[in-house]
Order: sequence, then C-alpha cells, then structure tokens
Amino acid sequence: MTDVQLGMPALPATPYPEEVHARLAADAAELIGRYPQARSALLPLLHLVQAEEGFVSPTGIRFCAEQLDLTTAEVTAVATFYTMYRRRPAGKYHVGVCTNTLCAVLGGDQIFDELQQHLGVRNNETTGDGEISIEHIECNAACDYAPVVMVNWEFFDDQTPESAKRLVDDLRAGREVRPTRGARLCTFKESARILAGFPDERPGANDESGAGGAPSLAGLRLAKGEALPGTGGTKVVAPRHEGIGHEGAGYESTGHEGTGHEGTEA
Repeated sequence: MTDVQLGMPALPATPYPEEVHARLAADAAELIGRYPQARSALLPLLHLVQAEEGFVSPTGIRFCAEQLDLTTAEVTAVATFYTMYRRRPAGKYHVGVCTNTLCAVLGGDQIFDELQQHLGVRNNETTGDGEISIEHIECNAACDYAPVVMVNWEFFDDQTPESAKRLVDDLRAGREVRPTRGARLCTFKESARILAGFPDERPGANDESGAGGAPSLAGLRLAKGEALPGTGGTKVVAPRHEGIGHEGAGYESTGHEGTGHEGTEA
C-alpha cells in the first residue's frame, strides 16, 4: 500500500531542519518512554508534529515512522483515520461547528452555513490570512448547551449565527475572546501540544471551570428526585426501576418518604 493510495502526497526526502528535528526527537523520546511498547505513542506523536506545523505533514509522517520504527504507510493509515489530525494547515484558530443531531436542529447547520459564507471558505479550509479554519465536527458531548461551537477545542456554548460571526471577527481582529467555560483560549498549535500529553499551564486549565453546569447535571438531579433551579423547590422524581419496592409502582412521591405511600404519583 503506497502513501498515495492512502490519500497523502508522496513523502519528501527533506526532513525537519536539524534544530527542529533535535527538539522534536527529545519530546518524542519523553512521550515514547511513557508506554511499554513504543508504537503505542503514535497518537501523541501525531499531535506533537501537528503542534509544530499546524497539521500532520508528510515530513511529520516520516518523523513519526522513524521514531517508532514503523512504515510511513502505517503512520499515514492512522493519521488519516482520526479527524483531529489535519491534512492541511489549520488556522491559528480552528473553529469547529457541531452539526450532530441536537446542535443541528437547534441551529448548528445554519451557523455552519453562514460562517462559511461570512469567511469565504468551505469545510476544512483556512482563510487567506491564516487566522481561521473551519470544520463541521461530530458531537462533543455538550448537547445541553447546543448549539455549540468550539475554537481549538474550547467551548463556546449556546451560539447563534450572529454570535458565531462576531466570534470569528473578534479572533481575526486580535480582540480577546474568552470561552464560555474552561481555560483561556490558546492557538491551534498550542492545543495540539497539550493533546500530545505535555502540561497545560494555562490559568484555570486544571480546575473544574470547564465542567458542565446546571444543564449538565439536570438529569442526575432528576434521577435523585432533587429540585431543579427555577422550579420553586418542587422535586421531580424519576421512574423507579422495575422490581424495586412495589412492583408496578412507576413513581415514588418524595412528599411521603418513609410513610408507606410508595406508588403515589408525584
């Protein structure tokens, strides 16, 4: 199987410049040392070379192959399988618009269409100034904040076409943009290095500020029969598992806990 058959251009003979190669080789050795088998470090190494160039280039493919004693075809097969590895240079800010079911029906498709028109680029393309690339992405497990846009994998929740266009305009103008939750925004190359497994030293990166808020926890609270914010303290009780307590009792009223009134409708 050739590299061309795998959808990648023929690999050039020219390696990274000597100083770049030495720096990457030291980083690669640290990553490889974390695994009992060297080839297990392939995914982190692909992120490492992506952090260098903003995409996984043919030179990066060859570097990974040499470090892990793999063929370039083996490395290419992995690099082209996972969508987080770019095959062409990403922008400084890589904008991903979720177009999976919930985000789509709540406006994700419209956001994606209008952003393409606004930026003058199509899916997986980068603006001429190199600032913004755009991609429609699969679910990022933030359905409770749909529709969601991500910039270098940081969340921007509850977006609209207008807010998304303002977001990319601010990024291109160099204005400070803060994610809805989580750490401060970094560049695409910086995010790739973090994904490779190196420390994330951004303020707030290691606290719980990026975790889901009240919408994320609503289902859990319902399951526990707790009150949701804004419901005036009314408890909503989840169905009981069949076979627990009184058979056929679908609900248990928390207003009669311990009184034997199981089965009373909430």
